[in-house]
Amino acid sequence: MFVLIVGCGRAGAALAKNLMADGHTVSVLDESADAHRLLDIGLDGNWEDAGGMFTVGTALETDALIEAGIERADAFVAATNGDNTNLVIAQIAQRRFNVDKVVVRVLDPNRATWYGEQGLKTICPTQAGIDMLIAAVKGG
Repeated sequence: MFVLIVGCGRAGAALAKNLMADGHTVSVLDESADAHRLLDIGLDGNWEDAGGMFTVGTALETDALIEAGIERADAFVAATNGDNTNLVIAQIAQRRFNVDKVVVRVLDPNRATWYGEQGLKTICPTQAGIDMLIAAVKGG
């Protein structure tokens, strides 16, 4: 499976390395060239030597998405630190490029619920943290 991940922070980089270790082809797009260093951590060589792709660009620009491989993506993950960016690019991947599996990280629990009801597969780490804190406080 070819997976395009937008956002190469801790979560995006860890996801990319995990998917590649499972044998998937992974491309990562980030607006910062410095983000690439997170992909190299723990590898014998560098990300590209291991078979990964990395593109520097802004995900809101179609040319950057195309350069990163969105036209051949089987799965797309929007994992930047901005909810608005993630939601917009997830909809672009789903509607314009017809990517089969689109997953979007949304930090605001209310927005995650609403966009999930609109058909986007949302992951809300904030809500997951809230749920875990509630369980810990209640003794679960």
